[in-house]
Amino acid sequence: MPASPSPSSSSSSSSSSRKPLLISAGVALAAVTLGLVSWQATKPDHGTDTPAPSSAASAPETRSAEDPAAQLKALARRESGDKLAAGRADAPVVLIEYSDFKCGYCGKFARDTEPGLVKKYVEDGTLRIEWRNFPIFGADSEAAAKAAWAAGQQDRFAQFHAAAYAEGAKEKGFGAERLTELAREAGVPDLERFEKDRAGEQAAAALAKDQEEGYRIGVTSTPSFLINGQPIAGAQPAAAFDAAIAKAKAQAQAAAK
Repeated sequence: MPASPSPSSSSSSSSSSRKPLLISAGVALAAVTLGLVSWQATKPDHGTDTPAPSSAASAPETRSAEDPAAQLKALARRESGDKLAAGRADAPVVLIEYSDFKCGYCGKFARDTEPGLVKKYVEDGTLRIEWRNFPIFGADSEAAAKAAWAAGQQDRFAQFHAAAYAEGAKEKGFGAERLTELAREAGVPDLERFEKDRAGEQAAAALAKDQEEGYRIGVTSTPSFLINGQPIAGAQPAAAFDAAIAKAKAQAQAAAK
């Protein structure tokens, strides 16, 4: 895998200008006391890409009576019409994935681990996967995120996701012509609409929503995951996801009794 880029003053300034947006006292507490701490605890020596410094300093030290773990679990949107999700909206377990198309470890997860999770858990109704666009490597990352969203508007997000994460795909970059090529490869039927959608205000708003959510719960690297509110950092072995999903399913079943 290529080495992670070093933090720069420009990227720090850009990301930090977004991080304080919409931070509630309760979710800020989750970022400090659970989200960031737990992500760092589960973060492997290799398996995440991190270009920016921690956002924890941005969070106000205000305490909330609500359980931080419950707040993280509540981030699951469970919207039946979510174009960037797979699985039943009422699945007992929801995996939220914060990823960047230029992240090598995100690609590794997408190729090596995610297909198995879909086959094993999504298809039997146990798991729902909700994607969050979390571009952290600059303009190309943001352009790819908007393009993925636009492909999703024509029900081709999964296909675009696979094409953009194919072995060697990110090395070709995500310029405008390349994104159109990926959309064509993904079978997006109306390329004119695709171009309009990815450049539109709705794509920008959807991206900002996902970014703000990630920053305010303490995400600092990709890929990062929540499984029913439990943070997992990095492209860890499939067994780590199997264990987390099994635990979350058991907890959900116990709570339903």
